[in-house]
Amino acid sequence: MTIYNINFGIGWASSGVEYAQAYRAKLLRQSNQNIKFVYLDFIQNENIQTLTSNMGFHDNEIIWLYQYFTDIKIAPTTFTIDDLKNTLGEAVIRTEQIDKKVRLFLNNNQTFVTCYLKNHDEPYVDRAEFVINGILVRKDFYSYVRVFSEYYAPFENRAKIYMRQFYNEDGSIAYNEYVDGDESTFAFDDAKLYSKAEFVGYFIRRLQLTSKDMIILDRATKIGQAVLQHKGPSKIGVVVHAEHFSNNIMNDSHILWNNYYEYQFSNAKDIDFFITATDLQNKILSTQFQKYKGFQPNIYTIPVGSLASLQQPQNRRQPYAIITASRLASEKHIDWLVRAVIKAKQKVPELTFDIYGEGGEKKNISDIILQHEAESYIRLLGHVKLDDVYSQYELFVSASTSEGFGLTLMEAVGSGLSMIGFDVNYGNPTFIKHNENGYLVPISLKEDSTDDIVERIAQYIIAYFEGNMANPHRTSYNIARDFLTPKIEQKWQNLIEEVLHD
Repeated sequence: MTIYNINFGIGWASSGVEYAQAYRAKLLRQSNQNIKFVYLDFIQNENIQTLTSNMGFHDNEIIWLYQYFTDIKIAPTTFTIDDLKNTLGEAVIRTEQIDKKVRLFLNNNQTFVTCYLKNHDEPYVDRAEFVINGILVRKDFYSYVRVFSEYYAPFENRAKIYMRQFYNEDGSIAYNEYVDGDESTFAFDDAKLYSKAEFVGYFIRRLQLTSKDMIILDRATKIGQAVLQHKGPSKIGVVVHAEHFSNNIMNDSHILWNNYYEYQFSNAKDIDFFITATDLQNKILSTQFQKYKGFQPNIYTIPVGSLASLQQPQNRRQPYAIITASRLASEKHIDWLVRAVIKAKQKVPELTFDIYGEGGEKKNISDIILQHEAESYIRLLGHVKLDDVYSQYELFVSASTSEGFGLTLMEAVGSGLSMIGFDVNYGNPTFIKHNENGYLVPISLKEDSTDDIVERIAQYIIAYFEGNMANPHRTSYNIARDFLTPKIEQKWQNLIEEVLHD
């Protein structure tokens, strides 16, 4: 029996879906389940193993669609510059290095190989670009051997890719991908596939799934049909990671599902089970299926993460210290929190605010801090392992207007923090008990201006620090007990036994 978890891509600043998968891997690993995490996106900037290991996945748990059809294993990059030089067939006359980029010049300044290193102080090469007489002709990608190559030809004064070649360990060709803009054709000895969906379907068939196997779809846009068509007797489930419908486009006879789940919901009778992260979303989804589809699918509530233990502070919590942790993305609205803390500081001068995470909004947030000369009490601290960090703070704040669960919310209550977040589904009401361990802040995105929202958050921050809430930290710890690892492990075990027994 194997549980295949299907996703698209993974990166350094991964989304909640990838973190949810990482938590799931820990839980299923501890209960000795055979698990695989399948990534379907084409990944080329660096070895996928670097990204998956960074998230805590084991190499033998990873299947990368494009590498699956070769005998090359998922492994760290150990291919060196010297290994590459040995394949060149002519001498390197000059070498230049800038940070993680090493350029090997051959017979003239227009013919060279540019090596992109895994780390600037090590000789390991993730990929190399081959330029002959000023024209890019090939890119090679490595782990412990060459994994694949891309071939280029001049087109309208640019290098245009026309083929990818994927190799076995001995250098023999496993298959070719012929590229024409956004379209690809995949050529195998026994098949020619004319789309990515066909490629995915071919992969699913090659897994030779049985009734003892299970597929869990974490993402399925454009490939859901291919998976359903070729899954054979295996069981299939769908994880609902986000808000699943549009509340604004809904009446007694029609509902607009989230695009990410529309195909799965429309074919729900072919899905063996759905998973929501909270009881509230389970209840809403169940009611909607009954109303709009006239039947009730199997829906399980399993939190996307768990807590190994409750984290107690080693020392007294820093008084008036606020924390938030998330991707620095526009939908997280960290800028609202920064502005709210700046306002609240006028009434509570001892306030400090630390922001953990990385993302595209970092400069915007930094500019707001600088503009208001708030650097002395608001800090951007980047990616940090937060297990022992949360409990140093008094209060966790969130400004996300939609969370399917909220892993950082769970981690924060697991460290006993007080909480402030919007009164929106689904994470905040799961972890915040209004007036007990913090506040659920009312919000209307239709009616409230940004200034209104910022002012409201500020007032709740002030109310928390000027008020006298009865032991909010104890309340948070009590909420967190339902998310301890043994309880979530048992939920997974129950699902597996029930689904496979049916």
